Amino acid sequence: MATASSTSSHNDYQVVVVGFGPAGAVATSLLGSHGLRTLTVDRLRSVYDKPRAIAIDHEILRLFDNLGVAERVLPYVAPFPASQHFGAEGQLIRRIDMVPEPYPLGYTPSMVFTQPPVEEALRDHAASYGSVEVSLGTELLNLEQSATGVTLNLRSDDGQTRAVTADYVIACDGASSGVREQLGIALEDLVFDEPWLVVDVLVNDEALGKLPQTAAQYCDPARPTTFIIGPGHHRRWEIMLLPGEDPREAQQPEQVWKLLSKWLTPDDATLWRAASYRFHALVAQEWRRNRVFLAGDAAHQQPPFIGQGMCQGLRDVSNLIWKLDRVLKGQSGDALLDTYGEERSEHVRELTTRIKAIGKVICERNPEVARERDARILAEGGGQPKTITRQEIVPPLQKGLVASQDNRAKGTLFPQPWVQTETGRKLLDAVAGAGWRLMIDGRHSPDIPQIVRQKAEELGLHAIRIGSSRSASSDHKSGSHDTLIELDAVLARWFDSHKCHAAIVRPDHYVFGTASDEESLKELIADLQIRLQPMAA
Repeated sequence: MATASSTSSHNDYQVVVVGFGPAGAVATSLLGSHGLRTLTVDRLRSVYDKPRAIAIDHEILRLFDNLGVAERVLPYVAPFPASQHFGAEGQLIRRIDMVPEPYPLGYTPSMVFTQPPVEEALRDHAASYGSVEVSLGTELLNLEQSATGVTLNLRSDDGQTRAVTADYVIACDGASSGVREQLGIALEDLVFDEPWLVVDVLVNDEALGKLPQTAAQYCDPARPTTFIIGPGHHRRWEIMLLPGEDPREAQQPEQVWKLLSKWLTPDDATLWRAASYRFHALVAQEWRRNRVFLAGDAAHQQPPFIGQGMCQGLRDVSNLIWKLDRVLKGQSGDALLDTYGEERSEHVRELTTRIKAIGKVICERNPEVARERDARILAEGGGQPKTITRQEIVPPLQKGLVASQDNRAKGTLFPQPWVQTETGRKLLDAVAGAGWRLMIDGRHSPDIPQIVRQKAEELGLHAIRIGSSRSASSDHKSGSHDTLIELDAVLARWFDSHKCHAAIVRPDHYVFGTASDEESLKELIADLQIRLQPMAA
């Protein structure tokens, strides 16, 4: 049975998005891609012209590619080089790098980007959908929920007011979210609060050679400092402020250049931005209040030490929108929407805990404790600097809409190999799409059993058999239109490592669950059917 907010809705919009930053723009594009009637409002008319976020990862670029906006973004993106961590005496103690090729999602796993043009591209793309209306220079005054929708009172920057109604609202209105405050949703403090100065500069050609050629983390108890290589000539320093230092004074140009003096002089670069922040670890106690959802910085804030802040916000909307689409179209019951907060809150908390541990290492101010830290970290690497990857720091989904049965792969991101097609090699999503998928290991299954295929089709699963390049001739002989040939054995290794022959993959590319034989696959499909079906009348 369809919910009241789906087929019978008489509201002006199905979804209103409050805030048109990166999370709001991607939410709007996702809603538009599903054909949902959407209004997006933002009190500002233009993109902020200075960089704030600087890092994205392969999961986010995969999302951009699914939306069709990756080509517009890529000119402003570059690989994120390894970050070398130096200890109290200036010695190398460890590296944080990205996983090696062949890359599991088909893209460079860690990247840096220039935010203003990327955000502009995301906004332009979002506004291109026929079902989307974007209203800039529009402020949300207040909202009121009822059994059938949400009424939002809006005011444009010319003073005109209007009221609109929506089935649902997504608040992407930033760390000081007015929607969150109106709802009275508290932020839980995960106990991290440090004052830092963030400095962005554009370095002259002749001065680039003065700087480190890789990212660096100076775990110096006298002044912990991060150095990041952005695209082109963009370089960033994140500098810890010491007790007694005035954050406002620290961001003045004269003081900024004093802090950068060991690397650059004012003749070497143009100061782009200097801003003092308190690096927080906060998460909303509620992610949903009836028909209103929090996403992005409105729902969480975390320290920036592995560059996951914006990524987290885009994961939020990627998780939420396909669920909203199912509920609005009557394909699932309202309870599906509760899995959004269940999944994302747990994920944010776990990742923030891991980032806090890294931050604690970086921010140690006691010289003796810092030396002990350095010795411990080196000992963990057998006396040599150990390399860990940014990707292993990001956790899987722990709960929510994942299989009831226990298996190692559920909640992880499903890989995206390069596959061979008649027109050349393509990434898997370009051929298989980004909806619900049943992925079969073709090395162990000569074909998808008819009964499995039928049950998958009934549930809306796109069944795809993946063969390896080694068995390409036999795979092609099968003549099956749903057989794809991968080129680098990325999926073959994934199936082997998880001891499974099939996987059900969600629209956001997270694994619902895996199966090792036909019987366990039938059970997995039955489990999903129960979890997704609309509530009985």
